[in-house]
Amino acid sequence: MNKVLNLNKFFVKEHIGLFKAANNYDIYNPDNGQLVLICREEKLSFLTKLLRFTDYKRMTAFNIEVKTPEGQKVLTISRKFTILMSRVYVYDENDILVGMFKQKLFSIGGKFEVLNSEGVSQCLLVGKWTSWEFKFIKDNIEFAYVTKKWSGIGKELFTSADNYLLVIDE
Repeated sequence: MNKVLNLNKFFVKEHIGLFKAANNYDIYNPDNGQLVLICREEKLSFLTKLLRFTDYKRMTAFNIEVKTPEGQKVLTISRKFTILMSRVYVYDENDILVGMFKQKLFSIGGKFEVLNSEGVSQCLLVGKWTSWEFKFIKDNIEFAYVTKKWSGIGKELFTSADNYLLVIDE
């Protein structure tokens, strides 16, 4: 496992693009502003690119490689095409499954069960329907959260790119 994953805070900055189909992010250490990871979605099929510009965008498959700025693979995050409930798979640098996020049916605001590679529940990722905030919870104890960061009126109104902060308790 790469040592960068030992950090407790990650600032995730989505790339801005006028007509972009791919999901691309840069991840920084918010304490010092250093770029620590890059996330790129490459090799999109024509059909996926086409669907990304429709109401079916949330159903499309994805395969995002997370690498160090030097190009060393750290993780791969993927999902197959989905209609009702999605499963997001997380693989290590050797493409071995380390866990997954399984969407809960009929959850308002978003709720995912976080499973290990054997399918055993580790915690829940729970969102609010009133804001873009998610919390990792186990036994009613929050140990990490993700929140959307304000990017300024120009970026918020005229682009679909967002910034997020992931904080993990020590």
